[in-house]
Amino acid sequence: MNMRSYKTEGIIIKRRNFGESDRILSVLTRNYGKIQVRAPGVRKITSRRSSHIELLNLTYLTLYRGSHWSLPIVTEAQAQEEFLPIKKTLRKVGLAYYICELIDSLCAQNQENRKTFFLTRETLFALCHKESIASSIIVNFEDELLVALGFLPRQHKLADRRSFIESILEKKLRTRRLLPLFLDNGEG
Repeated sequence: MNMRSYKTEGIIIKRRNFGESDRILSVLTRNYGKIQVRAPGVRKITSRRSSHIELLNLTYLTLYRGSHWSLPIVTEAQAQEEFLPIKKTLRKVGLAYYICELIDSLCAQNQENRKTFFLTRETLFALCHKESIASSIIVNFEDELLVALGFLPRQHKLADRRSFIESILEKKLRTRRLLPLFLDNGEG
């Protein structure tokens, strides 16, 4: 395999339009941590890759790193899991966006962290298949993420987890004010 071309599994956590028909994606990958990639031409109607790189998809990506490009280019994409039960429920979409915001804000760029990848993947699967315990899924995700990233010792319990996270970030989480709308019993 050419070292400029490589494959990885990743969860699409953020995307933004770039130029006429491209997108810049933030992807939490199994092998490389959180990375940014460019997906050329995916906003064209004829693009075969666009449905595979939707937000929240777990996708196998083939990437190419050119010598004069700053971001790797998506050459192939195949969705492995689209998490449709999340995407069909506004409440679950809100919780998934919160998870994506935490990952995007707390994870350093280009630093492998398999624990974070597997935690995020398992949390999205749990959110898909469990109906009434969203608040415990989110609390567990926050705690495990803070431990995996080294912000918190395993045994430590926080009284106000979200304020602690915002103190690390030195900014307010955008999804935080909406979170009570999506949690069980308005918790948050």
